[in-house]
Amino acid sequence: MIAISRAMVLAAGMGTRMRPLTDTIPKPLVPVAGRPLVDWVLDSVAEAGIPEAVVNVHHHADLLEAHLAGRGGAPRITVSDERGVLLETGGGVRKALPLLGTAPILTINSDTIWIEGARANLVRLAEHFDPARMDALLLLAPSALSIGYDGLGDFLMDTNGRLIRRGERLVAPFVYAGAAILKPELFAGTPDGAFSLNRIFDKAMAAERLFGLRLDGIWMHVGTPDAIALAEEAIQRSSD
Repeated sequence: MIAISRAMVLAAGMGTRMRPLTDTIPKPLVPVAGRPLVDWVLDSVAEAGIPEAVVNVHHHADLLEAHLAGRGGAPRITVSDERGVLLETGGGVRKALPLLGTAPILTINSDTIWIEGARANLVRLAEHFDPARMDALLLLAPSALSIGYDGLGDFLMDTNGRLIRRGERLVAPFVYAGAAILKPELFAGTPDGAFSLNRIFDKAMAAERLFGLRLDGIWMHVGTPDAIALAEEAIQRSSD
């Protein structure tokens, strides 16, 4: 098992599909079952034993910064300020690399939540990451079993866990669940400015070093206001 010491929490998006809620607050502060989305994520990071997190901010940045400053406890949080320009997921990580170091890092979306199975998924992700074979290990959820997700899926996975993307107009069994362990060297040669983490995934895939781990539990895609109720219902059922 590789020890992950830093997480990058991607919290700078505009949350356009979550309007009107995100007209007045950033999406990471939208509450689900009484807790802001970002707290679900940061608590999972802490429970996985990751002591430090970098959180990027852009939309309603002052509100998110104030919330993070008032959290206390683990993980220890550093803010990566993207007020000036929105850098997307890949560009946000690239900007924060001086804060993240050179060891493999966890990247996790600030709006991705799941109901855990028998063992914490971020712990399982760290246990399965093999730097000799992998440049990236993605947490994947079964497309058909996820709550609030109605897309075509993202990846196919072979018996060794290696990933390829689904073809156009095809359906894939797995969707990216918003968490991954990445080697920072994947960002070598990437451009300044905005780009998606998909660029990084494709680079690892081209080298046959992109792998996946199936999420144990139930992933909830909280992309719209309507999806909040579905997620809260699932959380309530799991605690009954």
